[in-house]
Amino acid sequence: MEKPRPDPDALIASLRQAGRGHLKIFLGAAPGVGKTWAMLDAAHTQQQKGVDVVAGLIETHGRAGTAEKLGELEALPRQPVPYRGQSLEEFDLDAALHRHPQLLLVDELAHTNAPGLRHAKRWQDVQELLEAGINVWSTLNVQHLESLNDQVARITGVRVGETLPDTVLDLADEIELIDLPPAELRTRLEEGHIYRPDVALRALDGFFREGNLGALREIALRRAAQRIDRDVASYMRLSAIPGPWPVAEKVLALVGPDLSAQNVVRHAARLADALRAPLVAFHAEGGDDNTRVQAALDLAVQLGGMAVTVNARDLAQAVLDYAAANNITHIVLGRDAARWRPRRRLTESLTRRATAFTLHLVPLPAAPPPLTAAPRPPRNWEPYVLAGVLLGAVTLGGIAAQSYLPQEAMGLIFTGLIAAMASRSGRNAGLFTAIIGFFLWNFFFLPPLYTFSVSDPQDLVALLVFLLVGLLTGTLAGRVRLEAVSSAARVEALRRISLFGQRFSRAATFSDVLRGAAEEAASMTGAGIVLLQGVNGLEMEVCVPAEAVLDEAAQAAAEWCYSHDMETGIGTTTLPSVPWRFLPLHTNGTVTGVLGGRPKTVPPPPLAQTLVTLAGQAAMALERARLAMQTARAQAQEDSQKLRNALLSSLSHDLRTPLTAIRGAAETLAQSGTALAPAIQADLLTSIIEDTARMTKFLSNIMDMARVEAGGLTVRRERLRLAELVEAAIARIPGAQYTGVNIAPDASHVLADPVLLEQVVVNILDNAMKYAPAGSRVAIQAARRGEKVRLAVSDEGVGIPPGELEAVFDSFFRATRGDRVAPGTGLGLAIAKAFTEAMGGSIMAQSPRLDLPADGLPGTIITVELPAA
Repeated sequence: MEKPRPDPDALIASLRQAGRGHLKIFLGAAPGVGKTWAMLDAAHTQQQKGVDVVAGLIETHGRAGTAEKLGELEALPRQPVPYRGQSLEEFDLDAALHRHPQLLLVDELAHTNAPGLRHAKRWQDVQELLEAGINVWSTLNVQHLESLNDQVARITGVRVGETLPDTVLDLADEIELIDLPPAELRTRLEEGHIYRPDVALRALDGFFREGNLGALREIALRRAAQRIDRDVASYMRLSAIPGPWPVAEKVLALVGPDLSAQNVVRHAARLADALRAPLVAFHAEGGDDNTRVQAALDLAVQLGGMAVTVNARDLAQAVLDYAAANNITHIVLGRDAARWRPRRRLTESLTRRATAFTLHLVPLPAAPPPLTAAPRPPRNWEPYVLAGVLLGAVTLGGIAAQSYLPQEAMGLIFTGLIAAMASRSGRNAGLFTAIIGFFLWNFFFLPPLYTFSVSDPQDLVALLVFLLVGLLTGTLAGRVRLEAVSSAARVEALRRISLFGQRFSRAATFSDVLRGAAEEAASMTGAGIVLLQGVNGLEMEVCVPAEAVLDEAAQAAAEWCYSHDMETGIGTTTLPSVPWRFLPLHTNGTVTGVLGGRPKTVPPPPLAQTLVTLAGQAAMALERARLAMQTARAQAQEDSQKLRNALLSSLSHDLRTPLTAIRGAAETLAQSGTALAPAIQADLLTSIIEDTARMTKFLSNIMDMARVEAGGLTVRRERLRLAELVEAAIARIPGAQYTGVNIAPDASHVLADPVLLEQVVVNILDNAMKYAPAGSRVAIQAARRGEKVRLAVSDEGVGIPPGELEAVFDSFFRATRGDRVAPGTGLGLAIAKAFTEAMGGSIMAQSPRLDLPADGLPGTIITVELPAA
């Protein structure tokens, strides 16, 4: 006998765990049960064994006993985080990574970090520690699990704000349940061991009521039991131990196309509820799948179970394999389940082979349950007509060639026709061909001819063998066809699911996702629709084709789907007469809309499952688009706030300084004008003029940038003589020294807006003057590059650091050299870039200049590229 081999998936999971840290969670039902105390007690034991233990963060909540329990354990200093005028102390992740102990204690796994830290949640900090190979111990209350948020709120009346995904609990390599009876926990609360006396009194009448604590305790025990069961199953797979190990009760309902399918699910659900056990509805796909199967699987999900569908030829072996691998203890099946597969009596097979399981046989329903699906379509007679025509043609051809063909040859010809019809049109058409061919061969080709009697015993044996072979061939060919159709349907479903993912990953906006979901549903069913919750209830957002509408019954089915979070319409148990199939769209655990399709007939299980997958992926894409819009909106608000702050800062400085100078000069002239020397009066007037020009320039830049930001920039392109425009710009920048203006003959004209281009050159020249020392010179050159003209302004100034070359064109950015910051608003080059790009050109900065001496200042070259004219 072959030795069992470990499960490959279990081996892969074990290898993944090898490269990361070990996580242990001390799980409690409520605050105060002693999770932190138990963690510290176990940590001291590890320290005594020589393990390097560090307390990364321990929350004592003012409890002296917990602080004393910390003892001599090394504690990392907390990281101060400024927040709204106060300083919060948070876990220092970088310090923990640098210290890299063997074991790190991090209290309160569900804690939300202060804004500004690397991760939003503490469990994300722990995840990074584990990836770094550090073993972590942490604490968690069961009410912080996201899936239990609504349940805890209903029990306690308190909505827990800090939650974490249930998958975080799955990351734990070990869970230790810290349990305390409700009465003892309330006593600790009354004695002040958990909260202050005033807070404890309110808590005793609120969250810490004995009934609440009992319910939370049961939830915690269940979660711990589920985890233990999962660990046992993983150990069995990894160690290749054949199951089951009846450590916990599990119920498996076998769902088939028989009349008792839903009755089996209901009985299994009652059994699972009585045993407090998980429920699994198990179905093996086959050619006889019908609406009963899908309705039973839907019912199992509605009753809190899970549905599993497999493809297997040996149903009994598939059931036993799944039950053994998943530690199933109870198998529930209907009495007529033996008819699931001809020639295989499932009940007898399981009774003989399932010796490690408890079998439950559900009696047949007293009356056949009514089918909840739409009326079945009329039978397709085309295959039978085709079979009759082919049989007639073969018979006439055989009669015509009877003198050339032996009578046995006609049996082979009829057998080939049977296989062909079964392969083309299914098992029933093949059986029909076999029966009719049996009578035709007997009547026309076996003596005595034209009678149904047989004179030769050998002919009788041949006739019976032909009938048996024909029936067997038709059945097998039909089954192969059905399995091929089923496989093709699964492949098509996988293909569509892949296309869903690709399409939704490319969808950039909310409307793109809605349109994509509706079009995909329409491609599968003929019509697709998406409804979202609006002011007046469910409102149609998109419909494909556009002329498809919902009548009153369909709208009621969509409303029911939305409000009760279940599928409705054709092929379901709710409002099955409606020709639409509606599926809820889940985002963040709530239903936000409905996806609908209008199939022509009851959707088969592969199509129904594909629609469910489409709804799930559409909901995730909608949530992703919503988050992207929120992120973009937040980023826009942040950028706007930065711009506003920079503008206010610039206004406060660049307006206040010249206004102060103007006011001082004006007051001096007003009070002592006649007493001042003419030179001083002239100097004060010059100061007023210069500061006024400075303010005018500043306000002009602000207005230009406002025009750019508001999109109100109007560009008028015309043929310009570059030399004249440069001379006009130079005239507006007095005091500058130029080495000359060198414009190549083939670069004499450009296509641009004269006002905007002159302002661009002025801003670049002004920037060169700000960052160049007194007496330095500016060079202006223009050259032709293909269809473009490059205008370069070179200075001999302090240059631009390499990391700031791109940033110099940002609004309110001012380059720095040492402690020096040039005066101005930081808008000149930003306006130059906006104007240049509006004219169809580009602008760039280069520093240092390669033509200057290496021991001098680096200098800068600003290059503007515009279309040549």
